[in-house]
Amino acid sequence: MVDEKAVWESLKNCFDPEIPINIVDLGLIYDVKVDDGLVKIKMTLTAPGCPMSSFLADDVRQKVSAVDNVKNVIVDIVWDPLWNPSMMSQEAKLKLGFED
Repeated sequence: MVDEKAVWESLKNCFDPEIPINIVDLGLIYDVKVDDGLVKIKMTLTAPGCPMSSFLADDVRQKVSAVDNVKNVIVDIVWDPLWNPSMMSQEAKLKLGFED
């Protein structure tokens, strides 16, 4: 059985190369579904047309695949809802100088 908490922790090791904050704290992960050894991740990027989309999706697949009992990872990049800075964690907002 795949530990969903371990999947989320592995996602915190994925970073947008242009922003020194992990993708979970950036608010880029919209959903994680675990079904036996299959992990489905719905995520977005900070902007449509981001040149790092394939890099980030590959990094997510690689990191999550290393979690015990994961057999397959499907990453779906979505644009609804569009990402905005309010989706970031409080810690990320502080690091990047965003005010609430």
